[in-house]
Amino acid sequence: MTKIKVNEVSPFEAIKFVDEKGEERWYARDLSVLIGYEKWENFENVLKKAVLSAKTVGADADYHFPDIRKMVTLGSGSAREIKDIALSRYACYLVIQNADPSKQLVSIGQTYFAIQTRRQELADRNPAIDENEKRLYLRNEVKFHNKKLASTAKKAGVENPLDYAIFQDYGYRGLYGGLSRKDIHKRKNLKKRQEILDYMESTELAANLFRATQADDKLKRENIKGKERASLAHHEVGKIVRQTIKKLGGTMPENLPTANKSIKQIERDKKKKLK
Repeated sequence: MTKIKVNEVSPFEAIKFVDEKGEERWYARDLSVLIGYEKWENFENVLKKAVLSAKTVGADADYHFPDIRKMVTLGSGSAREIKDIALSRYACYLVIQNADPSKQLVSIGQTYFAIQTRRQELADRNPAIDENEKRLYLRNEVKFHNKKLASTAKKAGVENPLDYAIFQDYGYRGLYGGLSRKDIHKRKNLKKRQEILDYMESTELAANLFRATQADDKLKRENIKGKERASLAHHEVGKIVRQTIKKLGGTMPENLPTANKSIKQIERDKKKKLK
């Protein structure tokens, strides 16, 4: 079993390289070995699914999954040319999403590439984007995916508002080391009507976004039924995201600072500037 020490460089960063155009890339063969695929043939099936996912959303598969040839040294000391793929960050994200979730580093990779891809999207939109803009973007994403999660949870049996509040609390407890939503609210020194998500900085919002999207996927993928089972699944997802943050050397979400400005304040300031 692969173990990652706290503050150690992410294993996914360790195998990254920069191509002749200055773009970050990952060799598919290196990635396959890292996440536990012993046979290249089995990993090729994952690649095919990832390419199909890219084409389905209109992404340029040739750009994200370019075929390359490279020389490798054999045990005898001789060298031969083999086929490989120079994956983009987005391609890695799609590959990890289609990989076997039972493999230990797959869940870590899902968190790593989801958050990093999201950050890259923001950077591509505006290289000089500031923290407030990131928070606005991520807060809207969390709001959208929480609605999707609520719909999926309802189909699983989380039907009334009280059940859903309990379901959400399980997710928070998993991600925040046992802290409930009420505990987080108190820890952030917020007033009664202030929403905790509105006072999270971008890193914390990104972690909660991933919790919501993965909980939604898990409920659907495993066809989970019953409010108790749904709540436990949400707790498991939150716990896995927390473990991944720890393994990557990140700060635990409950220890991240409370934002000085709420999302509503940022929105008001933005409207004033536009006027």
